[in-house]
Amino acid sequence: MIKTIVNAWKVAEIRKKLLFTAFIILIFRIGSVIPVPFLNIVNEIDVGKGNTILTYLSLMTGSAFTYGTIFAMSITPYINSSIIMQLLAVAIPALERLQKEGEEGRKKIASITRYVTVVLGIIQSTAYYFFLRANGYLMTAADGTQFTGFNAVFQAIVIVCVLTAGTAVIMWLGEQITIDGIGNGISIILFAGIVSRFPTLIKQYIQYIETGRTVYKVLVPLVFVAFILMICYIVFMDNAERRLPIQYAKRVVGRKMYGGQSTHMPIKLNMSGVLPIIFASSILSLPGTIQMFISSDKYAGTFWEKFFSAFQSDSWWYAIMYFILIIFFAYFYSTIQYNPIEMANNLRKNNGAIPGIRPGKPTSDYIFRVLSRLTLIGVLMLSVVALFPLIWSLICDAAIPPLTEGGKDGGMSISLGGTSIIIMCGVALETVRQLESQMMMRHYKGFLD
Repeated sequence: MIKTIVNAWKVAEIRKKLLFTAFIILIFRIGSVIPVPFLNIVNEIDVGKGNTILTYLSLMTGSAFTYGTIFAMSITPYINSSIIMQLLAVAIPALERLQKEGEEGRKKIASITRYVTVVLGIIQSTAYYFFLRANGYLMTAADGTQFTGFNAVFQAIVIVCVLTAGTAVIMWLGEQITIDGIGNGISIILFAGIVSRFPTLIKQYIQYIETGRTVYKVLVPLVFVAFILMICYIVFMDNAERRLPIQYAKRVVGRKMYGGQSTHMPIKLNMSGVLPIIFASSILSLPGTIQMFISSDKYAGTFWEKFFSAFQSDSWWYAIMYFILIIFFAYFYSTIQYNPIEMANNLRKNNGAIPGIRPGKPTSDYIFRVLSRLTLIGVLMLSVVALFPLIWSLICDAAIPPLTEGGKDGGMSISLGGTSIIIMCGVALETVRQLESQMMMRHYKGFLD
């Protein structure tokens, strides 16, 4: 990867794209520290330590959410919008037809996705405003009371508009990287937000070592080794694929003979990427989010106390439900993305066949069996990455007692979850592929030379 970046830097045109991408990332990071007007946040917003939608947003926004900056919503509305459009394209025939119309259809879908992003940004910003108001993070009048009447309405409009505009600006910045930069702009913005949490992560591990406990002096280096091994594991999983052999029959058109060649159909092992983890963590964060708006005195000692505790990330029940939901969404997404019947029909239309398998229904059944097995293997490998931080934290919490009686200075958590690691590795690999393809285009000596 380093060699690819060094070689890309030597090409003047690609070097300009790399510098432009770095400039856009710099703008993104500057916007991530500019506070929103009318907010009064001394240190950072308390999003809790449990599993809530707020901790998820803080993770995906590179902690900009916890500081109330203009980019606090980050790229999450656009990601949600893209996922919604992807799912609706399966359910709504009109959107499905647009997808098959080529470049013009994709442009229309991209335009609709932008409008949906703005709508989601308004909804998310409004919810964020009410959360800030309920927890006393807004500027108050001289007597310490919250604004009322016109002042309160004006304050709400400014905060929601600034946050929504921040979402639109980030979406535009990502598109500029795609057009004039090295490509894959939205993912690079997300990558930059996650990487920005590294200094906080390193500071946390330094604090573990500063406690002077021998167990931390052993476990902290072990975590970094596990992190490197996990990156290698994800790279292997991302590049792994099953290649179905395809044989095309010979056919004569006029005086020329076409076909008769052998090729393969690549099917990735991890077909759904990080989406099953995102869906699963989003659903499991809903009970914790609801719990934030309910007084603990109302459900203390009841069934609901056990119910909410089961959805906290420090519970074994949470790990089990997380694993089951990842498997469910992996199969759900692969079913949406791959249609064995359509794949078999396309092969037959092009006079292609899988050796040893008859065209038609036998081919679609064979592809379905292959997809099912690959999905199972891929999701089990994906679950290892997703569950490792959780299981590590659960084991350390049980094995490492606190320094003080009744204190919370025991255990050891891994702040960088499986979702973040997979996103980082996936974006890095895709960026390297983009650079390699651009260098190949510029060094390829075509038939005109």
